[in-house]
Amino acid sequence: MASAADGIGSLGTEQSHINVPVADPGAWATAMNNLGIVPMGLTGQQLVSDSICIQGFDPNLGILTPINPMMAGITLVPPHPGAELPVIKEIIHCKSCTLFPQNPNLPPPSTRERPPGCKTVFVGGLPENATEEIVKEVFDQCGEIVAIRKSKKNFCHIRYIEEFMIDKALYLSGYRMRIGSSTDKKDSGRIHVDFAQARDDLYEWECKQRLLAREERHRRKVHEERLRPPSPPPIMHYSEHEAALLAEKLKEDNKFSEASAVLFTWVDRGEVNRRTANHFYSMIQSANSHVRRLMNEKAQHEEEMELAKEHFKNSLLAILTQFEQITAVFTAATRQKAWDHFSKAQRKNIDIWRKQCEELRNAHSEEIMGIRREEEMEMSDEDLEENPCKRIRMEDSVLSAQSCALREENDSLRWQLDAYRNEVELLKKEQGKAYRTEEDHTQDQQLHFLQHTMQNMQQQLLRLQDELKGKELELEQARDEQRYLEGEVLSLREKLLNAMESVDLMNHNSEGLEKGVNGTAALYHHREKNNETVIWGPLRSEKEALLLGIISTFLHVHPFGANIEYLWSYIQRLDTKISAGELERLMVRLPNMFKQEFSGVGATLEKRWKFCGFEALKSA
Repeated sequence: MASAADGIGSLGTEQSHINVPVADPGAWATAMNNLGIVPMGLTGQQLVSDSICIQGFDPNLGILTPINPMMAGITLVPPHPGAELPVIKEIIHCKSCTLFPQNPNLPPPSTRERPPGCKTVFVGGLPENATEEIVKEVFDQCGEIVAIRKSKKNFCHIRYIEEFMIDKALYLSGYRMRIGSSTDKKDSGRIHVDFAQARDDLYEWECKQRLLAREERHRRKVHEERLRPPSPPPIMHYSEHEAALLAEKLKEDNKFSEASAVLFTWVDRGEVNRRTANHFYSMIQSANSHVRRLMNEKAQHEEEMELAKEHFKNSLLAILTQFEQITAVFTAATRQKAWDHFSKAQRKNIDIWRKQCEELRNAHSEEIMGIRREEEMEMSDEDLEENPCKRIRMEDSVLSAQSCALREENDSLRWQLDAYRNEVELLKKEQGKAYRTEEDHTQDQQLHFLQHTMQNMQQQLLRLQDELKGKELELEQARDEQRYLEGEVLSLREKLLNAMESVDLMNHNSEGLEKGVNGTAALYHHREKNNETVIWGPLRSEKEALLLGIISTFLHVHPFGANIEYLWSYIQRLDTKISAGELERLMVRLPNMFKQEFSGVGATLEKRWKFCGFEALKSA
């Protein structure tokens, strides 16, 4: 007994089973069956047959699985017996004692919160004369006991080998134990079984949790490694032999991708030096030779795509033509001279077929119109940079073609609207003559559908009219712009003629050699002024003044000058519509503010613009 009091962890010796005969096997079997345990004898044999026990019960497992004690609303107290499955506690007879159940009308015994990994129970209320052998005889039926620590104050702690055995031991809470047949008070006591908190249980539970965490980390790591993409193949080191092989691979089309990756890696590693520069230059030249091949392949694919588009467009046009023919057949069939000879069912089918055909035809026509709009929108930059007069004429022709197409579509929609109105009038007449039958109901639905279609057609007609008006306004604006440009050209021609006449008059009025020389100088000066008014001229708009200020500021902070591409890339951030040609023409018109210089020699020759406005002021 003294050695048992040292602690649960120190009592790890195996306990041998005691052969205890059961006085009343039926009562013990009923109690264990209510607990969810297959009644077993101490020698390992079943006390009753399988038909009495729970169906499909595995004797190696307990019916109560480990429950998380931290879940809200869950306690490990045996549930209140229900109406369908009543739990009846009966008298349990053992060799040395007898267990009597408590009054079923009393509340069930209370328990504390279950500690994590609990394998130890507290058993209180034992009789004073109860020994460790008697306690083991009673609680050994719930599972294999690791250690029992009994105190002198009528209580003990029992540690089991598994957690689920605790739930079986809690079933015995509330029983009254009587040793033998004695009626002495020291031989009787009410048992109270509850969870106990032991350091060994907590340590084992923490070790188990750490093991599960390690397994989870390992499983996650294996999963990540499985999903990780494979590493790229290693790149060999540079050598003259490998460089020769790589140069041969670069010339082949099917090995160019792999060889270019190796070439990039070598250049990135810094393998280029004075000794290997020629080899690398030849390999880079070989890589550059594939540019023409790629461009040819691209052009070939684009040509194939254009041919496919053209074939698709022609096929759609052929299909649309056949749809038009079928629609014409239906239109001829719906005329009065042919329509009266059909029955009502035939008319109904013909009408349904006609509507389906018209819907499909409209869908195909919309698709063809979309293809045409895409082709019109695919205009190249070269077409946009052509002569303004020619571009205006092209825009006028495009606008006129679009307006003609809209007029034709407007006329066709108007004709379809008239046809729908005639059909609606015919349906109204037939509705007034016939009775209200199922066919009349279908005609009402058709009438409603036709009215809805008419409304949609009217809305589409109004939208097309608005688009036509907008196109006409754009056409008028383009014509006004054309007239304005033609007036500007005429005014410039008149100015040029006046300048030439003034020059002729000055030549006639010159007298003598000195006067001739002076007149020649004056004529040259006058021509220079005229050229400046024609070529250079003042600023024409506020936009040019704004560009002049930005260019002056930019070149002022770049005293060594800047090329036109660098200047254009900077100004394009402010105005995306400006071009490099416009900037260069503006600076050429102002030679007193901007001058052009060439720097570099040979292949590095570069044309730069500098700001010289302050120099012009000093010289003036």
